[in-house]
Amino acid sequence: MGAEQQCDDMEVAFSDSEAFRSVQHVLQSVRMDPFLIDLRDKEQYDILLCAVDSTTRRNSDDQAMLATTLRALSEAVSKIDIMYHHALLHNIFTMSIWYYNRDTRDALLDLIIRLSAVADQYLRECLQMLVNNFTPPGPLVSQMEKLVSDDKRKEIYSQLHESLKMISDTVPLAPRVLKDIINRSMPKLFDNKVKMVSFVECMLGLDTERLGDLIGTSLLEKVVDLLTELDVNITWEDILQEEHSKGIFEMELEDLAGDVDKFGQETEVLFGGNVCAEKLDGLMVVVCEHLKSCAEHGCLKREFDILKTIFRKGVLKVHKSKFAQFIMFYACSLDPEICGLDFALFLTDIFTKKEDDAIARMSAVSYVGSYLSRARFISADTVVAILKRLVDWCIDHCERQKKKHTRTKNPVEHQIFYASCQAVMYVLCFRLRSIMDYPNLKSQVFKMNIRSILMDPLEPLKVCLPSIVNEFLRQAKAARLFNASVDLELEDRIDSDLSKAFGGVNRLDMFFPFDPYLLKESDRYIRPNFEFWSLVKTTYSDDEGDELGDFNAPGMNVDSLDDNFDVELNSDDDDIEYTMNKMSITPHRSFYHPMAMSGDSGLSMPARIRPSVSPPS
Repeated sequence: MGAEQQCDDMEVAFSDSEAFRSVQHVLQSVRMDPFLIDLRDKEQYDILLCAVDSTTRRNSDDQAMLATTLRALSEAVSKIDIMYHHALLHNIFTMSIWYYNRDTRDALLDLIIRLSAVADQYLRECLQMLVNNFTPPGPLVSQMEKLVSDDKRKEIYSQLHESLKMISDTVPLAPRVLKDIINRSMPKLFDNKVKMVSFVECMLGLDTERLGDLIGTSLLEKVVDLLTELDVNITWEDILQEEHSKGIFEMELEDLAGDVDKFGQETEVLFGGNVCAEKLDGLMVVVCEHLKSCAEHGCLKREFDILKTIFRKGVLKVHKSKFAQFIMFYACSLDPEICGLDFALFLTDIFTKKEDDAIARMSAVSYVGSYLSRARFISADTVVAILKRLVDWCIDHCERQKKKHTRTKNPVEHQIFYASCQAVMYVLCFRLRSIMDYPNLKSQVFKMNIRSILMDPLEPLKVCLPSIVNEFLRQAKAARLFNASVDLELEDRIDSDLSKAFGGVNRLDMFFPFDPYLLKESDRYIRPNFEFWSLVKTTYSDDEGDELGDFNAPGMNVDSLDDNFDVELNSDDDDIEYTMNKMSITPHRSFYHPMAMSGDSGLSMPARIRPSVSPPS
């Protein structure tokens, strides 16, 4: 009898109330040596195998028959034995719920739940089957958007979550086994984007209630690891493709937002179809939606505390991370008063305390400087409070150095000090004007002994990035942060062979991790709370003509705006590009020291700490 005829016979046999008893009889009749099985029972068992064949595609009538068969099997779980029903179990565990309607999915998942409760038998196989269904089967992956609606996708995720929760409630060992299975099943770097996004979206849905308490930390850690792995595989050469995007990265991204079509086109060219960037972009959307859901359900703080631990362990010292860290930025934006403040204090504590190594502390102060500058949701009083801690640490460092017999302005030996000085200046470039609007905060900033740090024999102005130093001094002068004689002395200190091009041979070679976000799809989560430099009001800005604040090319005389204007009219294209984004830490080719310009090496983003100046481990 052929398979087609067998299935037709099965439809007749299983269309009445005798179905459950028939299935139990078939299962029981083959629990013996194959040579002793009655041929009629063997034939009925083969029909049963055909009915649950995972490779068969079914219409609505066939699915109704399948649902009946699956319910019958659920009632006969005690009769199923791995020794005699191996082929049947294989068919069940390889089924994909993505092909079935709601009723059939319910019947299949109920069978899986019941099988998982059989003592010491099928728990791992049942959990693996459910995890396998986090992603659609291969044939559906390429046409996911066309063949699977959002409603069906979310419904499938919900059914999987409920099934896993029920198994975890029934079998105490289940969460530990599930954690191991998810770890082994995590998407790999070169997996399809749809598969990767689907798996992570479904997996994060488990991070609730009891399952979240048991395996939530592991789930988030795996997701962040995947984000970071994708991130570090996006090189700046992939983004800065000179033949297509000259000048795009020098401009902050909001300059492209005036034309929606152009924005989309330029962003696509920006990455040149980079696969890792596209995958990361999709995953960032999923993670941001997850954090948004946590905020709506009142569990963001728990999630944020887990993320802080993961960030410190796996992201803080990753020098090539460009976008993954923005999950912290977005989480903070959802709850500025608690999470936003907590993150600023968390980073500052890492920097000021000596529990971590020099690389972690430098990275932390780089993060806090960038965070306070770019996060619109951070209040001015928080900014001033953190700045005071940074300045106090710098003063204490200078005092300790005075007690030593020899003092050298060595960027390697004092790199944490220079990083802190640069962070202080960078934050004030963005926030000084807004701080001036509050008399009490203005008074606190004026009382900070910033002058003594900048005029210290360690000479931070000769090591920090000139673009930041020049902008800070210009704003400090306009705000009268120092008296006139100090202004002149500070300006003299940056006129040094150590402070040319992109900071000289001993420059502090680091970047600020919350530079403008360049991922197109997930940008909508970051942009509303992100401070772009072109929108910052500076202390020297004319309220009716803020564009004057944009003219500040390298080496310019800051005493005269008229001189600035004359210089700009006669400047070359590189200087014009510089003025468009002088506050970006991303270097232009012309900023490199002459020694770095030799050879054919492409443009690359500077690491936070160059390998040649990294502190000993």
